[in-house]
Amino acid sequence: MSPTDLEAPPTASNGDAAPRIGPHPGYISSSNQYASELKIRRMLKENGCDPAREDNYRLQGVQLIDTVRQHLNLPVRTFDTACTYFHKFRLNFRDAEYNYQDAALASLFVACKVEDTIKKSKDILAAAYNVKNPEKPAASDDKIFESPGKIIIGLERLILETIGFDFRTRYPQKLLVKVVRSILGPDQGKEFFNIAYAMSIDMYKTFVPIKRTTFSMVMALVELTARMTGNHLDKVKDFAAARRQYHRPAVLETMLDILDLYVQYHKSTKVGTQFDLNRFMDIKIALNTELEKEFISRHMYYCSRCENEEPSPLTPGSITSPTATSSSLPGDLSMRRTARGQDGTMRFVFDPEAAREEQDTVAQYYNEEYEEYEVEVEEPIPVPRNEHPEGGGRGGYRGGHSHGPRDRGDHRRGGPYGGGYRGGDRHYRGRRFH
Repeated sequence: MSPTDLEAPPTASNGDAAPRIGPHPGYISSSNQYASELKIRRMLKENGCDPAREDNYRLQGVQLIDTVRQHLNLPVRTFDTACTYFHKFRLNFRDAEYNYQDAALASLFVACKVEDTIKKSKDILAAAYNVKNPEKPAASDDKIFESPGKIIIGLERLILETIGFDFRTRYPQKLLVKVVRSILGPDQGKEFFNIAYAMSIDMYKTFVPIKRTTFSMVMALVELTARMTGNHLDKVKDFAAARRQYHRPAVLETMLDILDLYVQYHKSTKVGTQFDLNRFMDIKIALNTELEKEFISRHMYYCSRCENEEPSPLTPGSITSPTATSSSLPGDLSMRRTARGQDGTMRFVFDPEAAREEQDTVAQYYNEEYEEYEVEVEEPIPVPRNEHPEGGGRGGYRGGHSHGPRDRGDHRRGGPYGGGYRGGDRHYRGRRFH
């Protein structure tokens, strides 16, 4: 039944909620290509991740993907896609629910299918095993890979749900070649390009690939390479000034994220070992000075007060609201896990606007509307009870020898129980649902 066939939501006159029309419309999950620094920190906080342990798992997972990728001679596009899926998966699930090595290999397994460089799960597991045990290599059809292969296939479904079946990713290496050639020419930028290319691999050990656009990542790599080598910085700035899509705050945030990686984990990167640590720290100080001079925030769309606020829990009723997919944190995670316990079906929609229009149409049939009303009820006045034979009953009643208004049965002035009891009519309030 289409939404146009529904004329108006039914109402109930007997005070009960109106029955819902038709089956439950299900729950919508719309993928998001980008995530802000605030959202990433909130998701890590909700997962209860230890910052130091989280960084180590992220670095080791990306390094494992890169090592297995080189062992299988897979293209760099597969590496970029696998790392993107790996980051998104780790943001949506707790570390206690899976092994980070299994998640890394499962991400590479899905990326091989997406980039049409298909490898079996046992091929990837055998490559990872042979890298760690070069003296005792094992074939992909060995029985030791049967149980891990089932784990990889099980994680594959969770990764597909995490990315919302949206397989779009970004590949900065292809644009990096064009930009370096445009700035330095095809013959002069070979050494410059080698450093920038190695830095593009190190960049995937951070959350930059799920935060920034391809052009912002490439311009950050080129400018950071120029600052570290001390060459062609003016040419890079002239090239950036001539591009309308260049956004300086995004490039600054990307460069500082990469520099944080090189300063904190100097020996765990490709480029970090090629330069002195003081060189990275000097560049970082210069960029922070530029931020203060231009009054630019360290992170875009960041609010320190919002980071400390606890996210409001999602209820089954709020899941179907149009804002559930856009403003709730951590986004698809809370909605998907809550929806699994409901009767509705989880559906994945690529266009967020189409999802909001559908939810606006369906929401009116699932909203509980009500109005307040008052009812007057006649109640009999209770008969007073004497607790002492000589008078002095409860609440100021003094027995039967008084000729005041209470002796005449007029209990409008306090009543036998004192206080505010007035007898007679009583008002009740309630709600009538529509």
